[in-house]
Amino acid sequence: MKSGESQDRRDAPIGVFDSGLGGLTVVRELLGAMPAERIVYLGDSARVPYGIKSLQTVRRFALEDASFLLRFSPKLIVVACNTASAAAISALESSCPVDVVDVIRPGAAAAVAATGAAIGVIGTEATIRSGAYQRAVAELDPRREVLAVACPLLVPIVEEGRDDDDPIVMHVLCDYLRDLQRRRPGALILGCTHYPLLARPIGKLMGPEAALVSSARAAALEVQRRLCQTGLHALGAPGGRLECYTTDNPDRFARLAERFGGRPADHVRYVGTEELAGGREPASNGGRAQGQSPPSVDAPQAAAGRFQPDGPAPTGCQQ
Repeated sequence: MKSGESQDRRDAPIGVFDSGLGGLTVVRELLGAMPAERIVYLGDSARVPYGIKSLQTVRRFALEDASFLLRFSPKLIVVACNTASAAAISALESSCPVDVVDVIRPGAAAAVAATGAAIGVIGTEATIRSGAYQRAVAELDPRREVLAVACPLLVPIVEEGRDDDDPIVMHVLCDYLRDLQRRRPGALILGCTHYPLLARPIGKLMGPEAALVSSARAAALEVQRRLCQTGLHALGAPGGRLECYTTDNPDRFARLAERFGGRPADHVRYVGTEELAGGREPASNGGRAQGQSPPSVDAPQAAAGRFQPDGPAPTGCQQ
């Protein structure tokens, strides 16, 4: 590329999509590692959760979501949804003109690196039913045991904005994690990008012997690696920009966005699902733009569990 073209590509946004708010945990990790980047995020909240739908339906939704993001000429697209990654990564990679990063393969690699013992995975019904994590781990270590548990209620609970110490949250987690507690895996993959907000109670229930692996963090590190490798990482001052689109209530989305993403969105705009399917450009006023930052909401910290990789993602490109 010529120098001017290279600069233009560096300044292009990273496109990120999810079924709702959960993918903002990936955005949180992305901006922590690459604070100068501009992010365009699509949360398909009108059709959440993806995890109880058929893989064929999720594949169609994912292709529509990616098609919407391509209107912003991104330099890379992140599938910040484990269910969409399981259902559609091959179709997305073959149809998109830019690199596509999923959350499953990076998450599996981080778990294999974290322990030599069995690996647990919690995720949506569709993610677990697809066998995507089992296959990703087997490609890296065919002898590794994978203990997979579907947790269909966790996404709606997180999307409701319930605190991680809410009695309902604890009751549901105790039920889902009972068998994993008994079988004691060496690592537990949080196989949904909503789940980092529940890392503290999950870590408490699983104990310090189980390394908690965030698929959100693993995906962000893979994005950082690819952009640095290709010279497409943004070179500006820290600060970045987060532009969000949602297929449902933009006011509610903006109110909860900081809890998931660790910072307020610069704007939140409505886009109808018919616009995703029909390929029309979003209205310039976005239907309903969020003009003010939502009030600060602290996201739960994962003090009780050990994330892999440990600590914050390294900032910038490492020489």
